[in-house]
Amino acid sequence: MSQGQTEINGRSRQDADAGAQPTAQQRKWLRRGLNQAGGKLPLFDELGQKVSDRTVNACIEHGWAEPWFNTPLKPDWQVCKLTDAGRRLLTGDDA
Repeated sequence: MSQGQTEINGRSRQDADAGAQPTAQQRKWLRRGLNQAGGKLPLFDELGQKVSDRTVNACIEHGWAEPWFNTPLKPDWQVCKLTDAGRRLLTGDDA
């Protein structure tokens, strides 16, 4: 398994997203990583509310996002970045 891939129920993340489609909320959150350095995904939405853990975890499980690093001041906050699979999903680029 290549660096950055994780197994989910015996499947790689790349396999896990096959055929799955994000909800409107998940897509909105993922899209915000397209123009950020390294694909960084925001902790907060446009209204200053923390992005739902359910949204974050679902995107990680589907392989569209991955944990990037932990924040020492807020260990319960998960800083994530867009994966290549997430970028392909949003841009429609299969290459």
